[in-house]
Amino acid sequence: MKTKFHFIIVLILIVLFSCYACNFAPGSYPYAEKYELKVKESELVNAIKRFKEDYPSYSVPPQIQLFDGKSKDIDDHWYHVYFYYQEENQIIYTWVRQFDMETTSFAFVAVNDGLRLGNWKKINKDFSRKENKLQKEKFEQRILNEIKKQIEK
Repeated sequence: MKTKFHFIIVLILIVLFSCYACNFAPGSYPYAEKYELKVKESELVNAIKRFKEDYPSYSVPPQIQLFDGKSKDIDDHWYHVYFYYQEENQIIYTWVRQFDMETTSFAFVAVNDGLRLGNWKKINKDFSRKENKLQKEKFEQRILNEIKKQIEK
């Protein structure tokens, strides 16, 4: 009886931990959806710039003053990139960072509703499971796959 009770307690703890473990994720961007690309950071950044030249509607309107690039903070290791979905009136926040000599991470971090900043929702955290999946699919189709095409050029 006592071992059965201990087994049930351990099982409950495992279930609770697995449900809430991502709330304790470490790092600066623990919820970001990361995509690993076999390309150097500079090549990926150039592909993103070409994508924005080919599809200017994906650029954030200049009056918002969100600019792509690294900040002046010497501890900033990420190249920040912003995209804009005109139909949905949403700003997409991503970053690029060299992972190793051959691989660069391209991360989908958050979505801001509207052009007024401060309405950010983190991917893999603030959306329902269904909406999170839709946001990632939209990002992959509209942006990630197109940037991969730019890399192949």
